[in-house]
Amino acid sequence: MKRYRVRVVEDAERDLIDIYTYVAANDSAQNAHHVLDRLEHLCLSLAELPDRGHVPPELDRIGVTTYLEVHFKPYRVIYQVTGRNVDIHCVLDGRRDLQTLLQRRLLR
Repeated sequence: MKRYRVRVVEDAERDLIDIYTYVAANDSAQNAHHVLDRLEHLCLSLAELPDRGHVPPELDRIGVTTYLEVHFKPYRVIYQVTGRNVDIHCVLDGRRDLQTLLQRRLLR
């Protein structure tokens, strides 16, 4: 099975830190660790079968199909497969208004 190199871009690293901080402050450090572990595991699992994701509907509506997403609900990991690389661009809370955020972040 072909393996891909998973890279987390700076914005996505910041997303993970923000999610951890928010969960720790509003729930517990234990749950923050759990969420972070699950999100990191999901990101790293893209080294195998990265094409299992689907195009985010917010991007599909505007004809942008180069990004895919996978979920650890309510969080969405937005990534792009280029050659043998998987670039994680965003890790976002799916309860937010993502249309504008995705357009601003990914289509700069």
